Amino acid sequence: MSNYLHNLGQLFIIGFRGAEPPDAFLDFLGEEKIGGVLLLEEACASHEAARQNIERINRAYRDSARPFIAIDQEGGRVCRLKGAPAEYRAATEYKKELGLDRFAEDYNRSALYMEKLGINLNFAPVADLYLEKESSVLADRCFGEEPEGAIPFIRKSIEISRSCGILSCLKHFPGLGAAPFDPHEKTAIAPVDEVVWRQREQLTFEAGIGHGADMIMTTHMRVNAFGGDIVTANRALISGWLRHMLAFDGPVVTDCLLMEGAAPLGHVGERAVEAFRAGHDILLFGNDHEKAIGAYDYFVSAVKEGEIEEAQIESSMERVSGLKFKLDSSVVR
Repeated sequence: MSNYLHNLGQLFIIGFRGAEPPDAFLDFLGEEKIGGVLLLEEACASHEAARQNIERINRAYRDSARPFIAIDQEGGRVCRLKGAPAEYRAATEYKKELGLDRFAEDYNRSALYMEKLGINLNFAPVADLYLEKESSVLADRCFGEEPEGAIPFIRKSIEISRSCGILSCLKHFPGLGAAPFDPHEKTAIAPVDEVVWRQREQLTFEAGIGHGADMIMTTHMRVNAFGGDIVTANRALISGWLRHMLAFDGPVVTDCLLMEGAAPLGHVGERAVEAFRAGHDILLFGNDHEKAIGAYDYFVSAVKEGEIEEAQIESSMERVSGLKFKLDSSVVR
């Protein structure tokens, strides 16, 4: 276990507050070999600012494994990088008006530019379907309401990411579209039974997995089809359904564990432990790096105390290192 203790940071992706990463945060990244950093909008005030921040982050790692430099660049209102050539239109606009060819052209331009800046992981495409019109969280972020219409865009996004040297991430498994609540504010609930889910939400994720998506992000919700447990801590769903029924063998990442939707799992450290035990490989923390550091310390203590199985840690680290190997190979080019 001692070898793992020196590399547990690889299981975390952490963001930071402000326009540039604080020195204490940079020191933490290098000392604990944190798996990656999430760039938020403040850190991308200009393209040059983003480039400089990425350079600072990479220098912090010295001789450690290459970090994930992650971003949410979905298109439309969820574009951390503003302005051409990085910014492009919202998913719903391509589905309703602009079409697949225009999406391919615009996203290809954006992905090429992101890779030149040093970004290697985009938390996209959104594989949710826009089913609950009372919900504002997914408005304009989905490629439609039916899987048949959304799947070509999801596949094209994965293809383009791969060709441009950027990792892709399907979100938000098992499908946030039927939930009326925003998991940023409270735990979402989707009143969907298994038969409906298999004929609808499953299809978009299944298509993305089959097309080679690199990563899958879950979110903080309950789905009737999968019992009363919150998805973030639902071992039957993550370690069972996603791994075995859908045969996904890449890393599974949580949605940000600082969201209010994850509150039923306890304080931030408990959220990290419960999410990992459920089968997640990467634990994501957004814009409060101080809370993230506290959660990391709690997680390390839980590992030392034997609360997490050694075999699970080994499997997750293999998935993470395998994905990082792809970044340095011709597989993602």
